[in-house]
Amino acid sequence: MARLFIQIPCFNEEATLPATLRELPRQVPGFVSVQWVVINDGSSDNTSAVARRHGVDHVVELGYHRGLAAAFMAGIDACLRLGADVIVNLDADNQYCAADIPRLVEPVLRGEADMVIGARPIESIQSFSPVKKFLQRLGSSVVRRLSGADVADAPSGFRAISREAGLHLKVFSTYTYTLETIVQMATCGMRIVSVPVRVNPPTRESRLIRSVARYVFRSLVTLVRIYFLYRPFRVFAVLATPPLLAGIFLTGRWLYLNWYEYPITGRLHIPSLIVAVLNLALGAGLLLAGVLAELQATNRRLLEELRYLARKRAFDRRLQPRPGQELF
Repeated sequence: MARLFIQIPCFNEEATLPATLRELPRQVPGFVSVQWVVINDGSSDNTSAVARRHGVDHVVELGYHRGLAAAFMAGIDACLRLGADVIVNLDADNQYCAADIPRLVEPVLRGEADMVIGARPIESIQSFSPVKKFLQRLGSSVVRRLSGADVADAPSGFRAISREAGLHLKVFSTYTYTLETIVQMATCGMRIVSVPVRVNPPTRESRLIRSVARYVFRSLVTLVRIYFLYRPFRVFAVLATPPLLAGIFLTGRWLYLNWYEYPITGRLHIPSLIVAVLNLALGAGLLLAGVLAELQATNRRLLEELRYLARKRAFDRRLQPRPGQELF
């Protein structure tokens, strides 16, 4: 029988964590056991003590604040070491309805998916402003185009991850894991599906989206980084297209002028030729950079495969710590 681990990244969540933990299940159909893991991301309050007091099985102490993406990956690593067959990730602010966990893990149990993302009813969430709803839709649309996966709510942190998918996971972003992990899993050939989930009334303001402008900027930076990491040649090909087209047009113009005007005026139109050559050289240079970047991406994928094999070998030695024991 499979073992389910529910992980909750936390940063100063002593006020909201109890309500979240009260909703978590201790039994889920298809699993022989359900264990809870809290990742304390350098909290300055009593998050760890509150977690233990409310029955959390394992607490991962990061020591200092490293950010949501690092806390997420620390939780994945800890769950894999402890022998998780399926990992459910959710936020500590009780945003997601924990009663939907059985629905979330079902595609993984049936062998139909490696990662399942809980799709929130974005349009009906009253606490989301029109701008935030638009950004959620836009982000999901971009990730769908990048990954090819039919993901309805890409920024959702409520997700189930198979052991195999967890072994492949690696987050480069220091801001959030939600967008990058989808593209990465799709690149690795993992199957990604969405299931509708419910949400609870908000308990506090989002710490990830402190301002719309900041969130848009950080999300754009993340998406650009994802493009360069996973689709480098496509990025450089897009960048190379304008100068190449300009160079081809200017070269054709120069040939035309010299064919028809030179016998009459004697002008060689050297400035036009120079601009044409510069544009062609720039476009060719960008294409060459794209080829080199694609070769680097291929090399990175080979290194990721080696990392996967090393993690699989290491994490298959399953730990059996005492409930409540701290993990580092």
